Amino acid sequence: MLKKIADIVTKIAKTEVMPRYLKVEHTRKHDGSLFTEADLACQNALIAALTELADYPVVGEEMNDDEHLCAWQTGQDGLWCIDPIDGTSNFVNGIPYFAVSVALMRNGRSIMGVIYDPVADELFCAEQGCGATLNGVPLPLIHHQRTMQQALAGIEFKRIPPALAARIAFKPPYSSHRNFGASTLDWCYLAAGRLDIYLHGGQKLWDYAAGSLILQEAGGICCSLDQADFWADYPWQRSVIAALDPQLFAEWSEWITTMPAV
Repeated sequence: MLKKIADIVTKIAKTEVMPRYLKVEHTRKHDGSLFTEADLACQNALIAALTELADYPVVGEEMNDDEHLCAWQTGQDGLWCIDPIDGTSNFVNGIPYFAVSVALMRNGRSIMGVIYDPVADELFCAEQGCGATLNGVPLPLIHHQRTMQQALAGIEFKRIPPALAARIAFKPPYSSHRNFGASTLDWCYLAAGRLDIYLHGGQKLWDYAAGSLILQEAGGICCSLDQADFWADYPWQRSVIAALDPQLFAEWSEWITTMPAV
């Protein structure tokens, strides 16, 4: 099943997404985010192929809230969660950091995940209990033994609580941070060992469904700002604290959740 999902994702990325790269106009959705015909074409193609593979409800980024809720409520035994182009702003502006993401979920948790970066031709895959790979090579690719002071962090400041954002900006505990603009790939870079720690103030279901499984199957750990069990948090807007190395995760999560005395 996982290989079939991966084949579908890579084929559709090559036929529906990449031919439109740098050639497509965009509009803005009601929330201000960018939208292109490539997003819709990719989503429609994924829905058709995936539901033929297994006839489960679908949650897709370009659907409305009512469609999301209906699929979630009826898809406990099987649910497709897709992000046709994560990083549409990058896609529109010619920044080669975007991906197509698909997760197969059951009882509210991901059991298979595929994320494909069509520019780099990097295919990240994971199945619950079976590990994670990049182009068939087990993750992580890089095994660092870094202290927190040496760590490279992935930080998305947009939805982080202001006090925490100010604390990070004033005195970060890590060496340096990056923000590339595509959450699905951020998860994969963490799983591969390209990043050491990660913080995001709030992701949609399709942002984390595949990537969080890939990280966990690579040996990484995650929680949210509100829940020690990442999967127990609110599904439609979920914060992320994560790290590949367990020791770094313990230090990073403690630093975030323990506010210093004033």
